[in-house]
Amino acid sequence: MDGPPYRDARLPVAVRVEDLLRRMTLPDKAGLLFHTMVGIGPGGSLAPADPDAGLLSAAEMVRDRRMNHFNLLGTAAPADLAHWHNRLQELAAATPFGIPVTLSSDPRHAYSTNPNTAALAGAFSVWPEPLGMAATRDAALVRGWADVVRQEYGAVGIRVALHPQADLATEPRWPRTLGTFGEDAGLAAELVRAYVGGLQGPMLGPDGVAAMVKHFPGGGAAHDGEDPHFRYGREQVYPGGRFADHLRPFVAALDAGCSQVMLGYGMPRGTGYAEVGFSFNRDVVGGLLRRRMGFGGIVCTDWGVLTGAVFRGQVRPARAWGLEHLSPGQRAHRVLDAGADQIGGEAVPGLVVDLVRAGRVGVARLDASVRRVLREKFTLGLFDRPYVDPDRAAAVVGCARFRAAGLAAQRACVTLLSNAAPDRAARLPLRRGLRVWCDGVAPEVVARDWRVVDRLADADVALLRLQAPYDHRPGQFEAFFHAGSLEFAAGEMARVLAIAETVPTVVDVYLDRPAVLSRLAARVAALTVSFGVCDEALTDVLAGRAAPGGRLPFDLPRSAAAVRAGRPDVAFDTVDPLFRFGHGLTYRD
Repeated sequence: MDGPPYRDARLPVAVRVEDLLRRMTLPDKAGLLFHTMVGIGPGGSLAPADPDAGLLSAAEMVRDRRMNHFNLLGTAAPADLAHWHNRLQELAAATPFGIPVTLSSDPRHAYSTNPNTAALAGAFSVWPEPLGMAATRDAALVRGWADVVRQEYGAVGIRVALHPQADLATEPRWPRTLGTFGEDAGLAAELVRAYVGGLQGPMLGPDGVAAMVKHFPGGGAAHDGEDPHFRYGREQVYPGGRFADHLRPFVAALDAGCSQVMLGYGMPRGTGYAEVGFSFNRDVVGGLLRRRMGFGGIVCTDWGVLTGAVFRGQVRPARAWGLEHLSPGQRAHRVLDAGADQIGGEAVPGLVVDLVRAGRVGVARLDASVRRVLREKFTLGLFDRPYVDPDRAAAVVGCARFRAAGLAAQRACVTLLSNAAPDRAARLPLRRGLRVWCDGVAPEVVARDWRVVDRLADADVALLRLQAPYDHRPGQFEAFFHAGSLEFAAGEMARVLAIAETVPTVVDVYLDRPAVLSRLAARVAALTVSFGVCDEALTDVLAGRAAPGGRLPFDLPRSAAAVRAGRPDVAFDTVDPLFRFGHGLTYRD
């Protein structure tokens, strides 16, 4: 075969890695250690720089900074995504060693969006949130879901999933609960294992998608339920001494062969580990993850731990918790010293070049990380098959079979908490033809089964869909994180109870984290909760075309006081919950 040995697909991966490694320059190696965001232009074109959003152009990052790991922001039609991906690979092929791009994505198979954590599904098939999949208790379904993600991602060139989230939802107020598999370590471990298996297959290869499991060593033990994206949420505390419980889903992920691990932002308090962010924590990364747990794959920091950024005029400081006083270069040194291989959300490989030239980081240390990164590129077949077929992308992404499977999973996660209406007309399933007044549900969907009325006084039943309560935070980023109180505002609760006093009322609450539902449960005719389902899926269940099969993936607290009294690292630690983990009725109950 013509060309250098690393281009020869017949050779073992280890041989190809070593051949390429010995040829690379220091800037080439440094570029491999950065994994940041990239935008997509109109019609699948390569986007120019967007200084207002803090984004460099693909051309600058690939050509000038020798970077080739990117987290896709935004979306487009599947064929356009595939064309864009191919243009990005063509750009990379023109660099001296032609190292192909590895493209990653935050979750993008649900209805929710948070620019810090997830993207809207767009053309991709739509499934419940991970909490909803946990409510199904079905590991085979989770594996099948991940297999669909694998196929849709692979069709457009996405080869690394920045998920699943293996954190335990032990602090009910934590905003990231939505992306977890719930509160129980055993269930979370089972479903994380299934998800990794569905993404990667029995062994990661050219048809697989690498799983970057996050946020090691578990982000659920958040002090006061605040999130470490923000300085006021930087502390993780373990008053119950349950640090080890939070490792169980990660142990399952490693047993399943997960290829990558993302480190959490938080800094531990009172654990014996250094009280600095996990990305900089040698005892946690090098000691716990590498040596004790034996992980030999890629370790990546969460995004933005070295440098601050300005997005649309809003300052976002680096999440260098405990090391705020250090320079970006010093922080990069601490990351590498801790044992991480890649730095997420940053585009500053010059910092690593400077560290090596100054003798602060040895070439051998740099090469250890470069080997891991190159090994995965070869394993994924990127050197041999860097391009994707736009026509195939259009046929695979969001195909009828995948959409039907997602809709079935949405129905399966709907969880019936109470169904004790004295008036049988308001008891679920609702009989066809009833006069229904609705709020928060599309009238045209309700009209498939019932007569929609405009006046509450004319209704046999009221149907409401509510969002779990949260405190609205200021700012472009904090507003996306649903944090704070789990109790409905007084005005909203009064509104719902007034409706329930007027007419028998069925309420569904979208739970992106637990909520205090005590007053609702006592007053409404029937109460369901859901975890990212469309109106069609919900009304299929309410009408009896599908049965409610979900079971709670966490306890639902009886009061805010019980939540405040609980220990954030301990599962099922709220006194006398209103509904316990695993609660879920059927229509036979």
